[in-house]
Amino acid sequence: ANLSFLEICYVSVTLPRILLDLWTQDRSISMLECATQMCFVFMLGTTECFLLAVMAYDRYVAICNPLHYPLIMNHKMCIQLAVGSWIIGIPVQIGQTCKIFSLHFCDCNQINHFFCDIPPILKLACGDTSVHEVTLCVVATLFVAFPFVLILASYSKIIFTILRLPTARGRAKVFSTCSSHLLVVLLFFVSGVITYLRPKSSHSAGMDKLLSLFYTIVTPMFNPIIYTFRN
Repeated sequence: ANLSFLEICYVSVTLPRILLDLWTQDRSISMLECATQMCFVFMLGTTECFLLAVMAYDRYVAICNPLHYPLIMNHKMCIQLAVGSWIIGIPVQIGQTCKIFSLHFCDCNQINHFFCDIPPILKLACGDTSVHEVTLCVVATLFVAFPFVLILASYSKIIFTILRLPTARGRAKVFSTCSSHLLVVLLFFVSGVITYLRPKSSHSAGMDKLLSLFYTIVTPMFNPIIYTFRN
């Protein structure tokens, strides 16, 4: 339920604006609207990273400690993990957005992107932006790479447990439990990690837009299909 609601919010930040721009061909956006869009994109993106990590932990407990599952993943724990996923990125992303939009921008005001993303905004700024680029890398490491490592750790434990199961039918059943979530994780994290953690020298506007399109629109579109087929 949290993931479904999150995906609705996530695409609502970018897709309606894209469709409006395509329909009217008026692609202008105010600085306040741009800052608001950026802030919500990254707050909701952070929530998705941690929510997927929480879901991986839930599967780890269910498969590796099935008898303790009702005790560990009780209602209170589920609420705490869900609320934590929603609020953990809010102060950091608000601060990062304010810091970026406090920069002085040059005469060029054309954003080479289909939404207000940090790298194309930094390219419009005058002066040295190396501090902001380092900050972006640190934030991406904490809010993208760290949850991804937690997911990999959970699935490493799950794989070891699956390999110890005595029957092929049991292994197939456990794998089918995780397959939908694992596919969603790969779709979302691979594009996000490549976008924000690859070296600056390898960045290109075309590739950045393609990857951003993937994790902001394509992945949320596929998530309901993946989980529906699984169910």
